Amino acid sequence: MTPRTALRDPKQDRSRATRRRLLEAAVACLAERGWAGSTVAVVAERAGVSRGAAQHHFPTREDLFTAAVEHVAEERSAELRALPAPHGEGRVHTVVEALVTLYTGPLFRAALQLWVAASYEEQLGARVTALEAKIGRETHRMAVELLGADESVPGVREAVQGLLDMGRGLGLANLLTDDGHRRERVVAQWSRILETILTPRD
Repeated sequence: MTPRTALRDPKQDRSRATRRRLLEAAVACLAERGWAGSTVAVVAERAGVSRGAAQHHFPTREDLFTAAVEHVAEERSAELRALPAPHGEGRVHTVVEALVTLYTGPLFRAALQLWVAASYEEQLGARVTALEAKIGRETHRMAVELLGADESVPGVREAVQGLLDMGRGLGLANLLTDDGHRRERVVAQWSRILETILTPRD
């Protein structure tokens, strides 16, 4: 007989699917419409569920959007963790390019909208600050692992953090125009800088 723990509960499966649709719809709305245009009703309509169903999963608007950004951030972190650590020529460039991509996609665009709202929504502010601190620590840790960086070496930690700060800056620039050619040149230059810093000296 199949153990009870192995049985699937269709109702729970539907609930998880509904929650996921809401989270994905919330991120898409936030990136496209901004905070002001992203109401629970708008998100629910995009997700194809009732407003009551949305509020069952997320009682407040703040609950919905902070969970949505965290959800996609975790997915992007999982993608980075799944990347095989590159080796050989071009390794650093591959990592830098992957990290910069993290800041030029819909997640970062949505997160920026949330940051703006958090600057004047007191309840939302504390939650977003804690969330961004968590994401920042995780991204830094992944960058160190992927680059094979030794942060005990003076200047290495600052160089890695500088890379992430540069990525955020490119993400901000990407809000106004998708200047892919300029971004490629910046990524190439930062890769060369990091290669010099990370290369062990005899």
